[in-house]
Amino acid sequence: MRIGIDARKLHDFGIGTYIRNLLRQLARLDRDTEFVLFSRPDDRDWLAALGENFRPVAETSRNYSVSEQLRIPLAIRREGVTLFHAPHYVLPPLVSCRSVVTIHDCIHLMFPQYLPNRVAHTYARASISLAARRATRVLTVSESSKRDILRFVDAPADKIDVIYNAYDERFGVEPGEDEVARVRERYQLHDEFVLYAGNVKPHKNLERLIEAFDLVRRRGLDHVKLVLIGDEISKYAALRRAVHQYRLHKYVRFLGYMPEETLAVMYRLAGVFVFPSLYEGFGLPPLEAMASGTPVVTSNVSSLPEVAGDAAVLVDPYDPQAIADGIHRVLTDEGLRRDLRRKGLARAHQFSWEQSARRVREIYGEVSVP
Repeated sequence: MRIGIDARKLHDFGIGTYIRNLLRQLARLDRDTEFVLFSRPDDRDWLAALGENFRPVAETSRNYSVSEQLRIPLAIRREGVTLFHAPHYVLPPLVSCRSVVTIHDCIHLMFPQYLPNRVAHTYARASISLAARRATRVLTVSESSKRDILRFVDAPADKIDVIYNAYDERFGVEPGEDEVARVRERYQLHDEFVLYAGNVKPHKNLERLIEAFDLVRRRGLDHVKLVLIGDEISKYAALRRAVHQYRLHKYVRFLGYMPEETLAVMYRLAGVFVFPSLYEGFGLPPLEAMASGTPVVTSNVSSLPEVAGDAAVLVDPYDPQAIADGIHRVLTDEGLRRDLRRKGLARAHQFSWEQSARRVREIYGEVSVP
């Protein structure tokens, strides 16, 4: 069996985390199977270091482009791949070998208003439907996401396997005092702060978070800052407009993408981690925060209650006052913070990339049998 995996999204915020951890664990579990990794040229060294049985192949076609619909199937045939894993919902129709596709969520179908145009919505709907029907098996990351897939796609339920994500092991390791001091000084984090980390697309609901933060400050916590970590912030001018609307420019900081080592320290420095997303297939950042011992406030919708269990304060993400109440409760109640830290650590330990990758590898074996 020669397994091909599309690794072009290796550095994306969500899917990239999935790909990196899946590959790391597969490298530990399987030293015999040949893996062909279709990747960006700059990522070949990182991927080659996984092991002798991991072979990166440069692929420059853009994601969600016409060229990938042709180039990926050609590359699969050229490299003699017998099983192909698409780690997001695009499975080119010309792929002729057996295939596994991971559909993380149905965000583009649930919230089409956040897509740039109708063409993008049509493309997403067609791609998800085609991938779910043509793939030999479909993987997804929560029971909530599975229900959404079945809502939009005519596919048998037993074809879809739920395999949870997990947190990177680095978030469970206490950073050294020197590293904590370095990060605190570099980013001038000398005041108590509320933290958000993730991408900054509209469904992440950050405008309501900024409004909720203003309400928290008005309730007497005017020393607290808000730190937003996420890529492509410059694309969403509405966030900066919201900051200026509430005159919070001195109290809200936008930071870009951070490596996992730095993000792990940021979680531990935060007074509370807030993730008010309107929709998630899984919602990895709250789990990372819990693994870091940070109290979490997150949404009571989609997969987030499934992931958080009773280890977070769940709030209505459509109500800024509810978000503010959750933040205020955590920052002012030491007993609640202790309880959330204890429950969060226990909850995070129930998720394991090793177990998840082992199940993915089992499915590869099941799919490869005619």
